[in-house]
Amino acid sequence: MLFNSTCEAFNNSVSFFYNKTGKPISPNWRTHDFIVVGLGLPICVFIILANILVIVAVIINRQFHYPIYYLLGNMAAADLFAGISYLNLVFHTGPWTISLSIKEWFIRGALINMSLTASVVNLLAVAVERHQTIFTMQLHSTMTKRRVVMLIVTIWLVAVFMGLVPIMGWNCVCDLSTCCTVAPLYSRSFLVFWAILNLMAFFIMVAVYTHIFIYVRRRRRSMSLHTDQPSNNQTVISLMKTMSMILGAFVICWTPGLVILLLDGLSCSECQVLKYEKYCLVLAECNSLVNPIIYSFRDEDMRTTYKRILCFPWRRMRQHEGTSGIRFEPVAPSEKNSNNSTSLEPVSPQSLLSL
Repeated sequence: MLFNSTCEAFNNSVSFFYNKTGKPISPNWRTHDFIVVGLGLPICVFIILANILVIVAVIINRQFHYPIYYLLGNMAAADLFAGISYLNLVFHTGPWTISLSIKEWFIRGALINMSLTASVVNLLAVAVERHQTIFTMQLHSTMTKRRVVMLIVTIWLVAVFMGLVPIMGWNCVCDLSTCCTVAPLYSRSFLVFWAILNLMAFFIMVAVYTHIFIYVRRRRRSMSLHTDQPSNNQTVISLMKTMSMILGAFVICWTPGLVILLLDGLSCSECQVLKYEKYCLVLAECNSLVNPIIYSFRDEDMRTTYKRILCFPWRRMRQHEGTSGIRFEPVAPSEKNSNNSTSLEPVSPQSLLSL
């Protein structure tokens, strides 16, 4: 077993910990619970479908076969995983929480932690990649595909490890005096560590991007009179703006929730963390919804690829109109007189997605 199951409190139900920390679970469905499930379900489905679209676009379009786009695709994979995690949370919230075992409760939390960690580490990797390329005024990194794959695998290994930390022992199951309020089975010390670690990562990423923007601005002024690649420089700046929007949305959506966790970990009894908990969770969930919209809004190639993917079934249907899928070709007059027949020529399907 991943955590100590020998202590007496392990035999208690999840509701015992909720009642102990002042966050009782109602066995009856309330209006608040119906709203959470009613809004959460369609949002999660949209998050999953939108990020699948991003991943498919990166795979099929060879213009995106560069390190920065592979990392963007991995960011979409993290958002996809977040959508699945939130969907699992929706079906295990409210009165449904009572039926969870302690292990199931930790797994539910681990999925959310993994998705956040994957996104944070991925954004850190993107910041390093952009720092490396921008300071040489290149559009794409010279990193090999093998190194990119190893980097992506490392990102997910770190995410899995951080998600499993509470299950491996850093929890309050056997020490009820250290339990927090927002997540009643988590230790307050873990919440403080988790919140500070992610907030520090946010600060580092913001500092890196600020440094890059200052450098690009100075370099652009010095090269404005004798640059030989204005379009390439403009593309570099445009991509930087896109990444900055993604980072900005991430920081805005996740910072309030991390602050709530930090205050709860510090035992701030006057902060009313439960009053704002649900709003912060919804805001964090929206981040996985915003990124695909940013990709579409900022990148014309990505937007065009989206359209081709979405229109593919309809074009395929138009290509196979008719009962047999066979097209009758008119015969030239000379051939008609000599052979007095018509030729049948099958229609060959063509690829509708430009690779």
